[in-house]
Amino acid sequence: MGNETVEAARIAADAAAEAEHSQEMIHYLAWNTPLGEIHMQTMMMTWIAMAIVFLLFFAASRNPKMIPSGLQNVLEYFIDFLDGLMESNLGVKGRKYMAPFIITLFMFILVSNEIGMLPQAGIHWTSPTNDVNTCFALSITVAVSVYIVGVIHHGMSHFKHFISPNPVFLPLHLLDAITKPLTMALRLFGNILAGEILLIVLYELVPWVIPELWVMFSLFIGFIQAFIFTVLALTSYATVFGEH
Repeated sequence: MGNETVEAARIAADAAAEAEHSQEMIHYLAWNTPLGEIHMQTMMMTWIAMAIVFLLFFAASRNPKMIPSGLQNVLEYFIDFLDGLMESNLGVKGRKYMAPFIITLFMFILVSNEIGMLPQAGIHWTSPTNDVNTCFALSITVAVSVYIVGVIHHGMSHFKHFISPNPVFLPLHLLDAITKPLTMALRLFGNILAGEILLIVLYELVPWVIPELWVMFSLFIGFIQAFIFTVLALTSYATVFGEH
């Protein structure tokens, strides 16, 4: 096992060195395996994003105060904001049921979008969401979980919305079920990837001031994209909690 770990690390290091000297503006440290191609950069940044989300909530909830301040205050603001979104889309019952997943989803996407804006000090920081595979994984997770939650709450009658208000609408509902995860993933991927590419170009052309201004704008865009993805996810779950 030790030799395999060393060999994996060597391959990843070789891939990193090759990528750094390539002409690719965004690289993923591709590692070919018998099971397919693995993007090591995306894997590493995904784990870092998950660790950051965990540490944020751990630090904020370690010594909670009745009058929040600092990090606890920031996270409670986000939670209250998301609670309002969930209650308006899913109702009280839906909010209570989906809150843990929706809050985690939003925070993971937000952190993933923003870490690509960190200073490149010895580590090639990229956003996991600049990889279309990550974005599709997120949108497919939402799409599949909608059906799982729907069946849990309504049984097989959940699928009756595919023929509502008339069976003639079945093809349209099926098309929507396919295209919605597709557009969710591509919207997130396109915006984050374009932002990182433009940042790289600006640092090459105008190393001072302009890139810093773009970083500030990109941080805002990262929040907006996390918000849009979450809202689209909520509209999907509304088909479950809006049923009677």
